[in-house]
Amino acid sequence: MKEKDFKRPDGRKIDETRKITAKVGIIGNADGSAMFSFGDTIAIAAVYGPKKMHPAHLQNVAKGTLRYNYNMISFSVSERIRPGPSRRSMEISKISEWALEPVVMTDRFPGTVIDVYVSIIQANASTRCAGINAAALALAHAGIPMRDIVSSVSIGKLDKQLVVDVAKDEEDWEEGEGATDIPITMTSDGRITHIQLDGKIETKQLKEAIKMARKACKEIYEIQKKALKESLEEK
Repeated sequence: MKEKDFKRPDGRKIDETRKITAKVGIIGNADGSAMFSFGDTIAIAAVYGPKKMHPAHLQNVAKGTLRYNYNMISFSVSERIRPGPSRRSMEISKISEWALEPVVMTDRFPGTVIDVYVSIIQANASTRCAGINAAALALAHAGIPMRDIVSSVSIGKLDKQLVVDVAKDEEDWEEGEGATDIPITMTSDGRITHIQLDGKIETKQLKEAIKMARKACKEIYEIQKKALKESLEEK
């Protein structure tokens, strides 16, 4: 099947994200906060710190600690999920930390912790990517020194076709070879801070997936930058 003949369930082009919205400063008592959405997937992030790490034996005398907490609110999906941490939420929390750590200058704050709380209030796939994008905005809004802002997007392989920003009905794809999900996080100049591969893909297609992610992340970065600029203008 040719690219132009490939039909996505929601009618998007293969390299097209869902509608993106971003806003910072949405939680008054946080040091920094943000909302980021891919279509019906909505993530809210709140940042607290840097603050002294407790208990003291967990302190790192060389640098601060970035602590990321990902949580899907129980009403975020149609079938109510059990509230509280799960193995999946803990895994995504750690993965998201790894995606953000290369750009956060934690060496400026030895012995401290920066807490990032991400809540998915509505879920339609790509939740970890939306959460990372919201967290990057919230960290910047909090004034945490960063080398760059990261942007994250999922690339899916539906049977043999690569697509940008996977939605739930694509995530559940059952035709042909099935679905492969590749969440990718990048800096504004296209350097990868984290990549994950859930499924199978050949080397040539993986390179194409990274190329598609680089284009999408540039678009996401511009939206993130605009949201931060608008927050400064409102002050």
